[in-house]
Amino acid sequence: MAKKKSPDQGPKKVNNPNVMGLRAEVMEQGITDTLETNYMPYAMSVIVSRAIPEIDGFKPSHRKLLYTMYKMGLLTGARTKSANIVGQTMRLNPHGDAAIYDTMVRLSRGYGALLHPFVDSKGNFGKVYSRDMAWAASRYTEAKLSPICQELFRDLDQDAVDFMDNYDNTMKEPSLLPTTFPNILVSANQGIAVGMASQLCGFNLGEVCDATVAFLKNPQCDLSSILLGPDFPTGGEFLYDQAALEEVYRTGRGSLRLRGKYRYVKAENLVEIYEIPYTTTTEAIMDKVAELIKTGKLKEINDMRDETDLSGLKLAIDLKRGVDPDKLMAKLFRMTPLQDSVSCNFNVLVAGMPRVMGVRELLEEWCAWRTECVRRRVYFSLGKKREKLHLLKGLKRILLDIDKAIRIIRETEEEAEVIPNLMIGFGIDQVQAEFVAEIKLRNINKEYILKRVQEEKALRDEIEDLEDLVGNVARVKKVIVGELQAVKKKYAEPRKTAVVYDHEVETFDEAEEAPDYPVSVFLSRGGYFKKITPQSLRMADTQKYKEDDGPRQSFETTSRAEVMFFTNKQQVYKLRLSDFDDTKASALGDYLPSKLGMDPDEAVVSMVLPGDYAGALLFFFENGKAARVDLSAYATTSNRRKLTGAYSDKSPLVALLHLKEDTELALYSTEVRALVFSTALLAPKTTRTTQGVQVMTLKPKYRLAEVRPLELSSITNLGRYRCRSLPAAGAILKEEDGDNQQMRLL
Repeated sequence: MAKKKSPDQGPKKVNNPNVMGLRAEVMEQGITDTLETNYMPYAMSVIVSRAIPEIDGFKPSHRKLLYTMYKMGLLTGARTKSANIVGQTMRLNPHGDAAIYDTMVRLSRGYGALLHPFVDSKGNFGKVYSRDMAWAASRYTEAKLSPICQELFRDLDQDAVDFMDNYDNTMKEPSLLPTTFPNILVSANQGIAVGMASQLCGFNLGEVCDATVAFLKNPQCDLSSILLGPDFPTGGEFLYDQAALEEVYRTGRGSLRLRGKYRYVKAENLVEIYEIPYTTTTEAIMDKVAELIKTGKLKEINDMRDETDLSGLKLAIDLKRGVDPDKLMAKLFRMTPLQDSVSCNFNVLVAGMPRVMGVRELLEEWCAWRTECVRRRVYFSLGKKREKLHLLKGLKRILLDIDKAIRIIRETEEEAEVIPNLMIGFGIDQVQAEFVAEIKLRNINKEYILKRVQEEKALRDEIEDLEDLVGNVARVKKVIVGELQAVKKKYAEPRKTAVVYDHEVETFDEAEEAPDYPVSVFLSRGGYFKKITPQSLRMADTQKYKEDDGPRQSFETTSRAEVMFFTNKQQVYKLRLSDFDDTKASALGDYLPSKLGMDPDEAVVSMVLPGDYAGALLFFFENGKAARVDLSAYATTSNRRKLTGAYSDKSPLVALLHLKEDTELALYSTEVRALVFSTALLAPKTTRTTQGVQVMTLKPKYRLAEVRPLELSSITNLGRYRCRSLPAAGAILKEEDGDNQQMRLL
């Protein structure tokens, strides 16, 4: 019997009737074959030819647009309509006029997305810091190339880079632009491909040139001392974090923090925000502030409005009387996009392959590529000079007998024989003979020919110098260094994004701003939390709970205290009691799963007031193990609200106790055994997810059921149940040591 063919073994013909009653032939194809033959070419095209920038700092769409403008003479000529540029670019980029114009907008000076725009624009090109400020149509705006584009095209006509056919093979376009500076680090760029993305932040041109020069002189130089951090056209402040910055410089991945700039106008009691992070917009900031005001989390503001005009960005905030502007801005930085993070993912195409590289690797690749560009340019000049020298050698032969040359030309009967006769008469080749034959009659004199021949010595010296340059790596580096220094001198600008170090950042503790007064807190078994003042508590007879709910824990503390809620998903939520509103005993309180944004099926199992984070937490699990974890392991320097991995997930949690000093505990198992031991026998651990040590040995079908402080147990015969070393099995619980209390989780 023949083996049945699976769909993945190749296409299979199937006859299906179509709507006309005829039979159509359909090819069945396996899903893996479909992905390989149809999807993979598309994915590779997006990665290699669309979304990821190359070592010159440009995506193909950028390169096609700029090259078209260069060929249109817009580097030195007057501006032309953007619609004209878009139409011409479609000869290289067939993706539609809207996509081409969007690319031009991003590269323009008016939009302001780049530190050094490549398109000198006129008209409304929108703004990078505004979500709603749309740019005008291409028929209304004009553009030309910015002066810095001279550094992109300087070597283009000297064979510095390869040229390739456009999409319909009707013209040539450069595969890369021979930039004389590391544009890959200067121009911010981002792209989303298939299965990968790229996010490059821009750096100051002067710093990049200095860093590249230092790298060429010493590849092991300290880049972070020269390249202070990213620089963005929207300004703002870069919060310097040396560890994060060095991580980005080393790996090409990481996150850096930015925040806006503001000034306080005392006469009008308002704050003006005039620079914002590159990653956000004015509308996003306004929306977030409005939301905070609406929810009552921002009570210091009377009004906020957008006063952006032709002079630049400005968000005005009217303050209430007595509000400290610096404290308010610290709060806004913490709660709104006025302080944001910029992600770095330096994914660049090198020789057609995507690679994530750090700054040092990028400089290494760029220097290697630029060295090759300079060598190709020198080879091109060398070839031209060698050709000229070859022609001068032929001309020198003519100098020996000009009359003979004239006689040969005059006595030759056919025009086609002139070149061969000159070659025979003077012993020169065809190229030299062509050059001699094309000399004008007025130039057939000794003076002209002697001047041309005198150039020969200077030409030989130039050729010798170029030959030495090609083979001398140190000299090539010197040429690149000279070009970088010239670019810095001509185009470098001061940093727009200020660098703010840790000691310069003012921090305000929000808890210190909240009023401090005594409160009582209550947690129910159903996850409801209440914060009640002593006055309200004295006026209430009983606490209100939902049906089938009841009290779990309660503490007396102050309104500034910190509280931790441990859940059954091994997570802990950390908040200030000032985050909760005061309530009454007659109210249900805040439902914590909703208040804290917990995961589905996540519930609170215990509440802890850490105080100064002294003492330890004891975790008891059903398998009889216990873990003693120092409370300091849950202290965080940042205002993190949620910590994962709060305790071990290897066995269900039975009890969680906050241990301030060693004491004795009573453990009960489902075998009706009891064990009394001192917590001093448990060694503290530093890892939150530790499984701990075995405290109570259990038979396979039994588990640990309850843990109580010894003073809350009914055990009278302590000697029967107390152990001096761990683990221990405990003893069968006698009737006189038992009680009728229901098993409960403390």
